[in-house]
Amino acid sequence: MTATTETRPFEAEVAQVLHLVTHSLYSHKEIFLRELVSNASDACDKLRFEAIADPTLMAGDDLHIDVSFDKDARTITVRDSGIGMSRDEVVANIGTIASSGTRRFLEAMSGEQKADARLIGQFGVGFYSAFVVADRVVVRPRRADLAEAEGVQWESDGRGEYSLSQVALPARGTEVVLHLKPDEDEFLAAWTLRSLVTRYSDHVAFPIRMPVADGADAGDDAASPDGVGDAGGDSGNAGEATTPRWEAINSASALWARPKAEISDEDYQSFYKALGHDFNDAAAWTHNRVEGSQSFTTLLYLPAQPPFDLMMGGRDERKGLKLYIKRVFVMDAAEELLPNYLRFVRGVVDADDLPLNVSRELLQHNRQLDRIKGACVKRVLDLIEKLARDEPETFAAFHKAFGNTLKEGIGEDHANRERIAKLLRFASTGTTAAPAEPGRQMVSLDDYVARMPEGQDTIWYVTADSYAAAKGSPQLEAFRARDVEVLLMFDRIDEWMLGSLREYAGKRLQHVAKGELPLDDAAREARDAATTAATPLLSRLKALLGDRVADVRVSTRLTDSPSCLALADHDMAPHLARLLREAGQDVPESQATLEINPAHALLQRLDTEADDARAADLALLLLEQAEITAGAPLPDPAAFVQRMNRALMG
Repeated sequence: MTATTETRPFEAEVAQVLHLVTHSLYSHKEIFLRELVSNASDACDKLRFEAIADPTLMAGDDLHIDVSFDKDARTITVRDSGIGMSRDEVVANIGTIASSGTRRFLEAMSGEQKADARLIGQFGVGFYSAFVVADRVVVRPRRADLAEAEGVQWESDGRGEYSLSQVALPARGTEVVLHLKPDEDEFLAAWTLRSLVTRYSDHVAFPIRMPVADGADAGDDAASPDGVGDAGGDSGNAGEATTPRWEAINSASALWARPKAEISDEDYQSFYKALGHDFNDAAAWTHNRVEGSQSFTTLLYLPAQPPFDLMMGGRDERKGLKLYIKRVFVMDAAEELLPNYLRFVRGVVDADDLPLNVSRELLQHNRQLDRIKGACVKRVLDLIEKLARDEPETFAAFHKAFGNTLKEGIGEDHANRERIAKLLRFASTGTTAAPAEPGRQMVSLDDYVARMPEGQDTIWYVTADSYAAAKGSPQLEAFRARDVEVLLMFDRIDEWMLGSLREYAGKRLQHVAKGELPLDDAAREARDAATTAATPLLSRLKALLGDRVADVRVSTRLTDSPSCLALADHDMAPHLARLLREAGQDVPESQATLEINPAHALLQRLDTEADDARAADLALLLLEQAEITAGAPLPDPAAFVQRMNRALMG
């Protein structure tokens, strides 16, 4: 080691993470071992990939991960023979969190609910889980392409700063030494460490080894190996220990490459939990091998719950599939293998051959890649359809978590639009329970079409900001009176989705506010008679409202409410226009048509109001309440309040 040791402060968000880790109570403290082994496996994968171009990187040692402990020194050591890190990489990977999702992670960890270590892996900050059980952590890496003298020692107690120094390390890879807190003795036992490896990391495709002392079994007498487990004197008794035998304690085979008949459901779930950094079971999975001119294996999972980076980070923070070529790791997040709207899927693709570009980081687009992507999309949609058909309760929970993400596919994946639409579920006036209530009912488009009476050729829907606003829309009154079912759409993405979903199963989708309702002869005659009788009132309203409206007419939609907005077939709904403006987009101003119910007391009062000022107030209130129920913002809320107060007083 050089005489100079440099001390640096942690980047601010790292310090926040460490504060939460060291000052909170956690369930599942054993997560630290899963995360450290996962990091070690990634390092071995990366070395094997880089060695394709430079075989000398693999010289002198095979790929493995060693786990050892020392009761006297109270340390646990995880060491890998992977790619290692340079000094700059240590600073970048440990001293800084370069993830834009970290702030959301901090918000999740410091909310009202007690922080839980199970969140750590979902945000790429798994290394820091070491401080759940350790009050001091030492990391000694040496990159495979650097000389022995260029090893690095990183050390911290997790209290805001870390030290860096240069050390000589004879072997490539990374060694992490955890000095356990006083109350964490449970992890200083071989059977405990072995059981955790079996539970969380049995699928890792590299041998995970523990030392077995001569003359002893795999029990608690196994100590850290001399010069390996606790290099640099951390073990406390490394010099006294004899060189142990190393024993692999995991299956060390790629689970996806094994025959399906040999893999249990428990094996699949265990692999998923490590792959997705999730403590929950997957909702479903599909495992397939494709043979032919291009051969590849896929193992794809549907999560039961959305990861935080999906729901809080949005589209820009999605994860791709892990990509291997002939079991050699290539990419951790191959986004080219699935479209955006399926970004919640976790899994592995192992291809026999795929071309890489000169950087070997991005896949070249070609027909082989397109074929694999098409197969992955088909498998995922098949899996979701099977879940909907065979396990409706599990599917309902899945749809609640990922339904809005699936809706993105309506606009993104034209080839599968009908299949995706078939999987969506909506609230409806044909169901009685609100979506937030237990036992709620959500209907599919197939359900709606099957219930359509003879002669109905339109799927009717209404959009709003919430279920209550959609259900209470005055534009539904005539539909209820005629017992016509209407879909209630209140998610922000629904308006965008409906721009691409114009029809389903040969039936046109139409907003209840757009166009004119289909009327039989009797209803048409009644509307015409009402229009004739209300001609003076319509003329007065047009004069009072001026260019605030395109027209005023008698409504066939209303039975109880005084007014509502009606739109032309190609007009943008006020709800959508407001959402687009909030997103910073320019939306041209448009005028809606005001429809009125002449039989309502407010219209009758306006018809007989002699005071022009009061009549103007009433006319504007009728328009503004129609705008509010349609989801449009009021141009002048203060003036609306003043008008309302004047009307209430008199």
